[in-house]
Amino acid sequence: MTRELFTIAGKRKYLTLDEQERFIAAANKLERAEVRTFALTLAYSGCRISEALELTLEHVDLSAKSLRLRTLKQRNQTTYRSVPLPDHHLDALELVHRIRKQQKTKHGGKAKLWSWGRTQATKHIWAVMQAAGIEGDHASPKGLRHGFGVRLAQKTRNPRLVQKLLGHKSLETTAIYMDLVGEEERAEVVGAW
Repeated sequence: MTRELFTIAGKRKYLTLDEQERFIAAANKLERAEVRTFALTLAYSGCRISEALELTLEHVDLSAKSLRLRTLKQRNQTTYRSVPLPDHHLDALELVHRIRKQQKTKHGGKAKLWSWGRTQATKHIWAVMQAAGIEGDHASPKGLRHGFGVRLAQKTRNPRLVQKLLGHKSLETTAIYMDLVGEEERAEVVGAW
């Protein structure tokens, strides 16, 4: 991950709150339920696309109302993190993927939630971005992750929580989200006038 939320040309790499809301609205209109749950899982958890693709049924903890994600980008170390999800999204995961029923079968818990590769999964996210009218460098799975990080940092102002939920090893990596940016920064400055 880069240490900046802007490209070399100065364009932002994250989705704003408005864009996140439009993405979620567009994802909720998708006909294919499994694409809908995939897109919304990325939006609600801030996980990397590869982290989502390796999720199995046993990684959905309905009683704790969270996902258990294997954190990537921590070389030679297997680390999991628990990310809370909204009740309505957990209900959707249960309905579409039949989590409880599948978890009770002998090998059901080992089944992946989504069977696509990274390329197909990325195409699904791009399609939702297009349907939401989101264009630019930030219209990507990484843009969703960055948007989640920025939003979480602004709402909680708790760098340790942001670090934990994004799965960063170093607080220094998380620090980029703690700075207010874009429209969000403007709202804070306008409040000071």
